[in-house]
Amino acid sequence: MKIGFFDSGLGGLLLLKAVAKELPQYDYEFYGDTAHLPYGDRTEEEIYTLTKAGVEHLFQRDCLLVIVACNTASAETLRRLQDSILTGEWAKRRILGVIIPTVEAVAASLYSKVALFATKRTVESGKYERELTKIGAETILTSKALPGLVPLIEAGKHEEAAAHIVAETKSMKDAGVEAIILGCTHYCLLKDKVREAMGGEGTVFTQDELIPERLRDYLKRHPETEIKLTRLATRNIFLTAHKPEYDEIIKHLMGGVIIGD
Repeated sequence: MKIGFFDSGLGGLLLLKAVAKELPQYDYEFYGDTAHLPYGDRTEEEIYTLTKAGVEHLFQRDCLLVIVACNTASAETLRRLQDSILTGEWAKRRILGVIIPTVEAVAASLYSKVALFATKRTVESGKYERELTKIGAETILTSKALPGLVPLIEAGKHEEAAAHIVAETKSMKDAGVEAIILGCTHYCLLKDKVREAMGGEGTVFTQDELIPERLRDYLKRHPETEIKLTRLATRNIFLTAHKPEYDEIIKHLMGGVIIGD
């Protein structure tokens, strides 16, 4: 059985690449809902319906464990998905998100003033603030929606996206913020520019660095799941809408894969 990744587009591929690099032995399946990206401005019901379709597709493709790599979907629908899908024939499957592992890392760092850069829906959900409160973190979180970044990144306008996030980072740093959470997997592409603007290696929380080790730890703590995972080192990519510009991106990120159909 495989490990599945769900996202609306490029950000999930970045996360899959990072996980596959650290845990190369497992089989991976990716579902990118490129026909409906970006998710950041969609309603909660739309996000739930689209994410549910993606997760069910991955389960049908023999995924035992699915990581919802989209922060917007993790914030809005993850618990609802777990409650509604993990029954009957799929009762022993698992759906994990990316927000709680990120929050745990932030709390463990002991930074007192932290900024969150994310999509409009993720910021409006208040999910990061609630999870920090649940674990008793004393972190003061300032959340900033950057709705224009995902379209810029998807369009390959990385320099323009970097200029925008660097300006926001410098503004937060001037306000006394000690660390930045990149609360969208697309933003992983901009992490070096954000680190440079912050002036330190340990001041940026980026999910392509956090999730691989967290997944390794999860599998170690759940041997009943880990033992069922197949180890042929396969990677399959499925996109709901083929984007020619993704072909080279996928080859570059994954070392050459077949796009599923």
